[in-house]
Amino acid sequence: MQINFYDLDVIDDVKLKYAVILTRYNNQWLYVKHKERQTWEIPGGRREPNEPIEETARRELYEETGAQSFSLLPLYVYSVKIDSGDESYGGLYYSEVKEIGPLPPESEIGEIIFMKGLPNDLTYPSIQPELYNKALLKLDIGHQE
Repeated sequence: MQINFYDLDVIDDVKLKYAVILTRYNNQWLYVKHKERQTWEIPGGRREPNEPIEETARRELYEETGAQSFSLLPLYVYSVKIDSGDESYGGLYYSEVKEIGPLPPESEIGEIIFMKGLPNDLTYPSIQPELYNKALLKLDIGHQE
């Protein structure tokens, strides 16, 4: 598996299937745990038909964290290329949340956590650290914050 990063205007927007939102609240990173899993994830999810990718990011951030007021900054387009050669694309975003409310009743998330770094038990351990580290470099945020 290979993770690639592209500048925002290089890959056609219609190819983006996912939005992943590296999220901070009160100077800590926010991670979510799906109700059916025991591992942590960076908030994000699949794009719905005819939905702009930025709207996907906004919707997923709200649905997975309860974020009420937040900024949203596009960072990169990323891709995950598997050994068969198939490559899927997503948008990588950064958000600073100002206000969090309860999770919406239809949320698939069972728990959220706030941390200084990445949790050990990741749902996608070969992908999420790459996204996290690339975002930190772009944002010029130290790993130890």
